[in-house]
Amino acid sequence: GGLYCRSAGPRGEPRIGYSAMEAEVSYCVTAQLPNGEVRGQYEAWLLGGHVQAVVAGGATSAEVVRMEGPGFRVQSRYIFPDAAAFDRYVATVAPGLRADGMQRFGGIAGVEFSRETGTIVGGISDVEG
Repeated sequence: GGLYCRSAGPRGEPRIGYSAMEAEVSYCVTAQLPNGEVRGQYEAWLLGGHVQAVVAGGATSAEVVRMEGPGFRVQSRYIFPDAAAFDRYVATVAPGLRADGMQRFGGIAGVEFSRETGTIVGGISDVEG
């Protein structure tokens, strides 16, 4: 089966009827890792500055999810406010972050990365305050 990435908007209101020009972008990176030790190292790297750099580069939110099921998979999920913000991130910030990830983890047998993007067409979250 394919990988499933679902990301809701960060503000709690349903966004029905938004045009594609205003739509938020969901960006997910899934890492398949060979064992629990490498998974722990990868999670520490993500949470130790990588996801913060993606947010600084234009994402409005980030989360790191240890996936259920067989194998050792970790998914990092990001929301960008619109396609233009995501495109700027891809052009200016992503190359350095991807190179860092490949330098640290790309040479380890059994490590594979996949990426998915999508347009958020609606969602709701329970946000207090």
